[in-house]
Amino acid sequence: MTCSLFPVPCSLEMIKLNQHLITYLGSCALSALVLFPGLAKAQVQVSPLVIEEEAERGQARGIINVTNRSNKAFRARVYATPFTYDENGFEALESSSNDLTPYLQFSPRELVVEPGVTRRIRMISRFPPSMEKGEYRAVIFTENLEHSQNNRGGVSMGIVPRVGVTVYVRHGDISPQLTVEEASFDDKSKQILLQVSNSGNATARPKLEWTLKQGSTTVTTGKQNPWTVIAGGERKISLGYPSDAKELTAGQYQLTGTLLWGEEENRQSVPFSINLTMPSSTTAQSR
Repeated sequence: MTCSLFPVPCSLEMIKLNQHLITYLGSCALSALVLFPGLAKAQVQVSPLVIEEEAERGQARGIINVTNRSNKAFRARVYATPFTYDENGFEALESSSNDLTPYLQFSPRELVVEPGVTRRIRMISRFPPSMEKGEYRAVIFTENLEHSQNNRGGVSMGIVPRVGVTVYVRHGDISPQLTVEEASFDDKSKQILLQVSNSGNATARPKLEWTLKQGSTTVTTGKQNPWTVIAGGERKISLGYPSDAKELTAGQYQLTGTLLWGEEENRQSVPFSINLTMPSSTTAQSR
């Protein structure tokens, strides 16, 4: 059995089978996640994990650094594919109206990285003058060409580790528009989920600061690292209910806070205040 595994963003959330075997995402877009012990031996570091660029005169450029921290050289191939985020997390696509790959060039497409060495992958996107304004996206994978064997439950699997860098190129004057829709409690994960929609034409990666109250009593507060909310999409953001929080008994709560995104000099924010109902059939245990 051969499977393909790639590590993924930001506040990590989901598991999907089929194309990728496992997709585990969070707000930091694609981050390192080792699900099989053998993958740790690769010790390959890729940075940055998110590239966001504005097209100038139809062009945008970026650099991906691939570092080998092991004592053995490795060979990898580099390729790109369109992607999106649904409300639960990352999803690679076969096609997309926002596909950057037809306009994307990168080099090298295959590389050998010696121990202790950092190699660069240079990328450039070129849009034709007639290109429609909007945001275009691709994930660039660096995939180890050497399969590592892993025996689990008596089944031998060829593991292909790959790490993805999400690339966003904005063409024209576009922007995100974030709205907090609702808060709910997921009994399965024992987590408070915040539903956030983006009606704009650009993706945002907001941080989250929040306070949970019952009446005038503050139950707990928290902060979340950036979560990706795709242009024109929705996302369920887990608040990562803190381990030192009190139990949530049945009743009405008030969840207030702020979504924050953008560079320091151009920081944008959306405050919110929303009710949360804890059903009588469940109690949120601290985790």
